[in-house]
Parts: sequence; structure tokens; C-alpha cells
Amino acid sequence: MSAPDRNRSATLVQPADFVAAGLAPAGAGDALAAVTARYSAAMTRHLADLVDPDDPADPIASQFVPSVRELVADPRDLVDPIGDDPHSPCEGVVHRYPDRALLKLVAACPVYCRFCFRRETVGAGKGGMLPPAAFAAALDYVRTRTEIREVILTGGDPLALSPRRLAGAMRAIAEIGHVGTIRIHSRVPVAAPDLVTPELIAALKVEGAATWVAVHANHPRELTALAREKCAALVEAGVPLVSQTVLLRGVNDDPQVLADLMRGFVEARIKPYYLHHPDLAPGTAHFRLPIADGRRIVAAALRRVSGLARPAYVLDIPGGYGKIGLSDAAAREMSPGEWRLTDPAGRVHAYREAAKTGEPPDPC
Repeated sequence: MSAPDRNRSATLVQPADFVAAGLAPAGAGDALAAVTARYSAAMTRHLADLVDPDDPADPIASQFVPSVRELVADPRDLVDPIGDDPHSPCEGVVHRYPDRALLKLVAACPVYCRFCFRRETVGAGKGGMLPPAAFAAALDYVRTRTEIREVILTGGDPLALSPRRLAGAMRAIAEIGHVGTIRIHSRVPVAAPDLVTPELIAALKVEGAATWVAVHANHPRELTALAREKCAALVEAGVPLVSQTVLLRGVNDDPQVLADLMRGFVEARIKPYYLHHPDLAPGTAHFRLPIADGRRIVAAALRRVSGLARPAYVLDIPGGYGKIGLSDAAAREMSPGEWRLTDPAGRVHAYREAAKTGEPPDPC
């Protein structure tokens, strides 16, 4: 199907939409229906228009078009790969680090990444908005823990909320005296930039707390002229931006691609912040690469950019033990594929990667 046919639908959701748009093979609808029955799919027209129809391994399509590979089970897959549940004292809250807490406002996104580590709990029919009573309980939890200085809004994508709902949540959080920073993680500025309106930007600005937005992008082509325009609008309104990227096989596992992405962030006034090693989310094994390969790729990329364009390459230790840098002594390879990870509290964890010999990967 020709490229213009991809413009017929504002958002691709059903397998038939992807087939009709030329982004999935004809006749693949039934097979993809089994994927989307488990993991929601959504791809905006803005992103679909970035796909090169002549590239079967297009890095934009790889991130958003459902694939039957997502139904391949890996023994190392974890439903809760970064361990949110053990650190959730009440609905919607994750309190893993003493001075900051996550607040999951919504379980929906305008697009669904095929590698999402919360794919089992985010999507159509998986919760929607945090109920008012749960939101009130979450605020009470934060209010009584004076060590919490930063609240991180996640989900789902908080910027998919209406400006009215977002403004109400922002005001309620900012009224907690010991909370000085509200950070929002979002795909919206690059994946659904039309949602970044003056009303949405106004909703982000509150008295009593500084607002930061972490913009998630994984390939330089995502930083379109429109995305840069919307990021500029946020910056010029006084909202500082940082980046979040996942190192993904077949998308950005190339030093030049990563260097171009980090330079693109800096040019868009987005400070490179985190580059995540992929998590052990179900159905995402085809995106993963060995840590040793990641280290080599990242090191080569960082040699090509200035200090301003260097993110921290990190891994969330499975089980909820926190985030560590993969470029430092916290991660040591004891033998090929066998790692010793030291968490922020000094505890040591074994981390076993999939075998490279074609054998089934060992469970972690």
C-alpha cells in the first residue's frame, strides 16, 4: 500500500488499521489480533507518517506496530520487571527511593510502545484514570512522608489527560509543602505533538513546585519539526526538559544513531538524562541485547558527542532493587552473560542473560 494510504486514520488501533495502512502484511490481521488482545496497540498518524514503507526493519514501525514476536515467551520475562508492586503502599503510588515517589495517574497512552515494561497493566481496559478516592489516598500518603521531595507522574502517559484534569492533579500535588518538584514522563511531545496545546502547557505551571518533563524518544527521526516546535513551546513557557531513551535492538543499537539522537535532544533544548537498558517485560525479548554489547555501543556513541549530550546508561534491577549505572563498577561481568549487580543499598544481585548459543535462556 502506498504512503498516502497511511493518512486515512488519525490513530491506528486495530490490526486491520495497521494492515490497511501498509504497516503490517496483508492477511496478518488474525495473527496480530492475538497480540493486541493481550497488549494494546495505538500509533498516531504523526508517527505512521515517519515510517519508511520500503524498509522492513524501519525503527519507527518496530517501536509501535504490533508483531507476533510479542507472543514468544522467554523464561526470563517478568510481569512486573522493575518491581513496582513490592514498593506500592497504596493504589497508584510506587515509593522505591526515599526522596521521590511515582504517582500513576492514568493507565492509558496515546501510543503503545511494543517494549513497554508496564504493558501488562497499561492499555485499553486496564484501569483508565486513577479513581478519585485512590488519588486522595495517594496524596495523603505523600503528605505524611515529609522525606518525599519529588513526585513523578507516570502511568500511562500523564500528558494524555485533559488540561483540566492535569491542572487539578498538579495543583493538588504542589499544595503539599515538602514537595518541591513534579516530574512528568511522557511520549506526547514526540508521538502526539498536537496534544501539546497552550492549555496543556498552562496546566503544567503551578505555584509551589517546579515542573520538569522527561521526553521519551528512541530514534532521531522522532524529533520532527513539529515535535521540536512543541518542545520549544514548553521550554519557553519555563518548563525544563530532560530525555528518556531505551536502548533497543533494531532501533537504536548503533553508535551513530545514538549520537545523532543525543545531539538532536540538545538542539531541541532537551538535556539527555537516562538511556535505559531494556527491561525483562513479557514479549520483548527481541528488543533486548547483552549488557556487554550495550556498553560497547554506548561508549562508542558517547565518544562522538560533547558532555552536554551524554545520558546515564542505566538498568533497573529486576525485583524492585533500584536503578544502577551500567558504565560503572555497580555492574560487573563475572563470566559471559553472568553479571553481578550492586544496588543503591549495597546489596548484590545475580543477573543472567539469555544464552547466545540458541539454547533457551535460563530463568533469572
